[in-house]
Amino acid sequence: MAQQIEIKINESSRVPKYKQIVDSIINDISKGKLKVGEKIPSINELSESCYLSRDTVEKAYKQLKEQKVIVSVKGKGYYTAKTDLISKIQIFFMINKLSSYKMLIYNSFVNSLGINSLVTLSVYHCEESIFTKTLERNLGAYDYYVIMPHFKTDDSNHISTTHMVQEVLNKIPKDKLIILDNNKLEIKGNYGAVYQDFQEDIYEALKKGVDKLKKYDKLVLVYPSKSVYPYPQRIVHGFRKFCSKYNFDFEILNEIYDDMDLDSKDTYIIIEEHDLVNLVRQVRAKDLTLGKDIGIISYNDTPLKDLLGINVVSTHFKAMGETAAYLVLNNKKEKVKNVFEYIERNSV
Repeated sequence: MAQQIEIKINESSRVPKYKQIVDSIINDISKGKLKVGEKIPSINELSESCYLSRDTVEKAYKQLKEQKVIVSVKGKGYYTAKTDLISKIQIFFMINKLSSYKMLIYNSFVNSLGINSLVTLSVYHCEESIFTKTLERNLGAYDYYVIMPHFKTDDSNHISTTHMVQEVLNKIPKDKLIILDNNKLEIKGNYGAVYQDFQEDIYEALKKGVDKLKKYDKLVLVYPSKSVYPYPQRIVHGFRKFCSKYNFDFEILNEIYDDMDLDSKDTYIIIEEHDLVNLVRQVRAKDLTLGKDIGIISYNDTPLKDLLGINVVSTHFKAMGETAAYLVLNNKKEKVKNVFEYIERNSV
């Protein structure tokens, strides 16, 4: 009696149907769902159960025979031929932008997976339409979908998700879905996630530096309210919560302007790199001392900030990639809050 196998064909995928059959059978063998020597459905049986043409199934079985994955026994049918398949895990990795931070996560993820994986990187630039169309085209073609959801509204504000995004995400089997960075979604089922809590992360991180911050007159958050790649508003909420809790005078600016008034003792919490460069340039031009006359805390760490001695509040990008790889390799559906740090240097 043939072993029952479940092959789901994604009609909207651009992956040929015969290739979906091949990948599904190889995946079942590599994961031990099909044992060596087990009989599989005949061409006619699989054709009927999957509502496919006989030619499509025959093409799939021909390729499997050429790869020596299955063998045909005259008068009896088709059997699995080996179980020592080294089947590369196929992963679709979607990020909202190409930045040094995102690539740290991606590279850490790929390196942690090892050689038996193939990762396809896709960038959707925070655009809902690019995201949904790209994901729709690739549904059913991969073993895992690792997705970092950050989108923007028509007026360039950050949004975690949209109705269209939710619809396409809910088409992904939850045992194949891992959400990164931003977990403010409404997805049915149990899936894996490695996320930041943008509000609580900045609040808790600033608490660690509260004693040194008290020597300054005001805290200034430089939050770009309109940006090509907008940041979650929850960063602002966490900053306000901290200032309210510890009675700091505070202000929120859109950017670092030229010729800033730097006479008072303020600490600037800066998100974007160009604002950091502009402020450091002005501090040096006015012969002020970082950590004494002016304080600076930058959002998200880089080697350059370490070299310059800039204090940072930052998620651990390498850890995010490593944890996501762990979820894939161990088929886990855990939701893990990523490490977020306050790193003390010389700029406060």
